[in-house]
Amino acid sequence: TLDHLSNGRLILAAGLGAAPDDGGFSKVGEPIDLKTRAELMDECLAIVDGLWTGKPFSFAGKHYRVDEMSMFPPPVQKPRILTWVVGVWPKPKSMNRVLQWDGIVVQKYKGEPGQQTDPEDIKAVREFVEKRREASTPFDIVTGGRTPKKNPKSVLPHVKSLAEAGATWWLEEMWSLGEKDFLRRIEQAGLLGSAHGQP
Repeated sequence: TLDHLSNGRLILAAGLGAAPDDGGFSKVGEPIDLKTRAELMDECLAIVDGLWTGKPFSFAGKHYRVDEMSMFPPPVQKPRILTWVVGVWPKPKSMNRVLQWDGIVVQKYKGEPGQQTDPEDIKAVREFVEKRREASTPFDIVTGGRTPKKNPKSVLPHVKSLAEAGATWWLEEMWSLGEKDFLRRIEQAGLLGSAHGQP
């Protein structure tokens, strides 16, 4: 639906997600170990990729099963909705997973959310992808950070160095902003008429 409403501009970003060790997941039977979460994500991505064809599709995996079905309407984008997968650099299993898709959201190994990648990381990721990816379709390298509120242009030299190293997208990361701060940041970018939610 979003792909049709946006005329083919939807991008799906997928990752294992955070699993806090507070019992909120484990006590209700949700897996929290990385291996199982990776298996679940791989199967989920295979399922949506198959359903996006609009043709009859079935799936039998370790965790999920889909009896033959078709999903309509198929996406506007062909052959599928662009899919970016979080890749932990330089973890081999994580990095090999992203090669099957359309882009990587780069996460540093043992890095914290919002930790900025540097140009050397991006260059190494680009070289890894170029050497190992078989598909000839475009591949996005996604990174990001948080621009300072008072001087957003100060981040431009860093962003430029990332682009020169091979990054294709910069995501403004807002991990801990409240609603009012979030709206102010959107307004700062010129996307809202006021900071009080009137687009």
